[in-house]
Amino acid sequence: MAAVQAQATKAVEISGTIFDKSRLFTMPGVSVLSNSGIGTMTDSAGHYRIRLPVDDSIYFSYLGRHTGKIAVRRVAPDYPLNMSLAVTVDSLPIVVVKPKPYRYDSLENRDEYRKVFDYAPDYLAGGSSGGIGVGLNLDMIFNARKNRQMLSLQRRLIEQEHDKYVDYRFNRTLVRRITGLQRPLLDTFMRLYRPSYEYIRSFENDYDYYKYIKDCSLSFRAYWRRDYPVDHPHPLEN
Repeated sequence: MAAVQAQATKAVEISGTIFDKSRLFTMPGVSVLSNSGIGTMTDSAGHYRIRLPVDDSIYFSYLGRHTGKIAVRRVAPDYPLNMSLAVTVDSLPIVVVKPKPYRYDSLENRDEYRKVFDYAPDYLAGGSSGGIGVGLNLDMIFNARKNRQMLSLQRRLIEQEHDKYVDYRFNRTLVRRITGLQRPLLDTFMRLYRPSYEYIRSFENDYDYYKYIKDCSLSFRAYWRRDYPVDHPHPLEN
């Protein structure tokens, strides 16, 4: 009995490459899933690597479509498990490979406002001015005003940069393909579940981030079905 349990809990490493149906192009952003809930995603070159229990099963998902499940014990050891999905490379969403425009826009914005982004307050030491009164220092007054203005502008520019990053990562194309929602429900979902810049950055990988969007969509659908009048056509049943 102990030997059987040990065999069941033994983990094996599976790796391979995912291709489109022509087998000429690799596919980044494909979900690599298992019955046990362990998962990962293919990298920018379409490669993946995952450790699963020997009694588990592995399957692949892309744009809501799943492949058949393969028992881990049937995967040949020391050989890559490559898969070809029924997707053409020209149908791959732009969001899978992070496009250059966002990086270029961000760099150009930083270059244009370099003095503001790099600005550090220049505090002047106080002192007497001609020995009058308590030592009013006009330079300090003007410098403090400049500091406040520059720091305020710096904060606004950083907030704008963060908003653009969220727009880039939480875009309508990606959310629609993960959730299957259509407008106007898609717009409602994106408004209610828009993550903050800090929250998006907290995800260790795209798999966890995409799972967050999927889980939110399931909650949203359950909420909508519960509150939507039953005597009206249901917009989620399209």
